[in-house]
Amino acid sequence: MADSTALVAWPALPLEPWIGTRDTLHLWTQIVGKLRCRQCAWVNHTWHVALYLTARGLTTSPIPHGTRTFDVEFDFIAHRLVVRSSDGGTGGFALQPQSVAAFHRALMRELDRLDVHVDIDRLPNEIPEPVPFDRDEVPREYDGAYAHRYWRALVQADRVLKTFRARFQGKCSPVHYFWGSPDLAVTRFSGRAAPPHPGGIPHLPDWITRDAYSHEVSSAGFWAGGGPVPTAAFYSYAYPEPPGFAEARVRPDAAFYQRDLREFVLPYDAVREAADPDRVLLQFLQDTYEAAADLGHCDRAALERPDGRQGGLGP
Repeated sequence: MADSTALVAWPALPLEPWIGTRDTLHLWTQIVGKLRCRQCAWVNHTWHVALYLTARGLTTSPIPHGTRTFDVEFDFIAHRLVVRSSDGGTGGFALQPQSVAAFHRALMRELDRLDVHVDIDRLPNEIPEPVPFDRDEVPREYDGAYAHRYWRALVQADRVLKTFRARFQGKCSPVHYFWGSPDLAVTRFSGRAAPPHPGGIPHLPDWITRDAYSHEVSSAGFWAGGGPVPTAAFYSYAYPEPPGFAEARVRPDAAFYQRDLREFVLPYDAVREAADPDRVLLQFLQDTYEAAADLGHCDRAALERPDGRQGGLGP
């Protein structure tokens, strides 16, 4: 059935109708993301494991396999998982309701057929009481219309986060999709070392968390929602959180500080329904960053682009 919101730039994304599909995609993207984790050289803050937005879905980008490369893409238009190798091999299968174990078997079968076998760690991360992928035979939902909406919301978030990223000339992450949470994120660094992170994230080694937060950060992004924030939302936090950060004044009025998560939250609907969604989201991103930077006594003159250019063609 066609999605009536298909031509809307910022589609409605209520959590309840697609929470089963959200949970399915969380586990499927972990399986695909672990291909990068196994094959790619380690990069600080685990940047080497993330996925990226494409014009059709989410991709691993090229993954080395000996002298060859391959990539894997979730195509949320055709609803297929697509596998390609640098010697011209192609494969894939339909994205449809199926267990995590069935998805895992299908992907490994396609990789073997292209002679790019990868033996991943089969235990999910950042999930309480995880079940190994190859043993998770519970039937799983896949609503293609909502998967498509989610990807389109990610496309808009990715676009605005990249505009925000362009304002910074200090060390900054790409805009990338972390499958552990899962969320689309961009992280700015002050350049100063941070105190060791306490860790404690379910089924994620503390040394990985401490590597991710080895230096002071202001991080922002988008996630589908859950737990204390039962709606799709944008977020922004600082580590370590400077005194007074929770009380900072942040635009728009719909933004609030979520004390359980220790981060500012802006409901996706407040952006989607605004007359100028880009402006509202950029206000939130800028205000929360400035609160973190000013209260943390960062050298903003050295970290930010002095001319305010947003990137693009030309000098």
